[in-house]
Amino acid sequence: MSHKESCTVQTMIGIGTIINSAAIVAGGVIGHFTGKLFKEEQQDSLSKACGVSVLFIAIAGAMEGMLRIEDGALSSGKSMLIVLCLAIGTIIGELVGIEKGFEVFGEWLKHKTGNSKDAGFVNAFVTASLTVCIGAMAIVGAIQDGILNDPSTLAVKSVLDLIIIAVMTSSMGKGCVFSAIPIFVFEGSITLLARLVAPVMTDLAIEYLSLIGSILIFCVGVNLVWGKKLRVANMLPAVVLAVAAAYLPWEF
Repeated sequence: MSHKESCTVQTMIGIGTIINSAAIVAGGVIGHFTGKLFKEEQQDSLSKACGVSVLFIAIAGAMEGMLRIEDGALSSGKSMLIVLCLAIGTIIGELVGIEKGFEVFGEWLKHKTGNSKDAGFVNAFVTASLTVCIGAMAIVGAIQDGILNDPSTLAVKSVLDLIIIAVMTSSMGKGCVFSAIPIFVFEGSITLLARLVAPVMTDLAIEYLSLIGSILIFCVGVNLVWGKKLRVANMLPAVVLAVAAAYLPWEF
């Protein structure tokens, strides 16, 4: 490969992260202006509708990971994986204070962007950030972008995120648009470290990650529909534990 060709490849790496981040910003801008067309009670209804949508997307992902057909009958599994990952992961997250970290950063953003009077800014930022960051598409797509120079998975995710963030911004406020920052850092870091991360992400690891990620997204939906009940950010270590569980000498 010539030096010129090498430089071309290098400039293309990470384009998926850029597209995804730009799509979130675009969705936030669209949601900000369309949200002004709705009254407060209509925005609340829209937020709950978005929450219900997130719940069913999460349920579909979780059921895909738990259910299987054996001898013509439908059976479920991986219950122990879910219990252990969520329980231990939440303990770790609570001790570390991940949710508090998100909130501190959200407060800093709120003041730096001139939104000090926006009471819902931090909640909108944290909720939107968790919605777009959690899940296998972000990780697998970033790895594909970093190793294969293939941003197609992140491009598809970008379309979904644009719609989700547009709806969330119209109902929750412009704090949602700043979720582009953690998604840029998260996916960009994985893309840069893709060659190191890729060997760890076996098919089983991705399967476990998708299952636990779907359950965490379900928790985000719960918060959207019923108000903040769960500190989902403190559950994030469960995703790491799910990947680690794929290397245990037995399957769940």
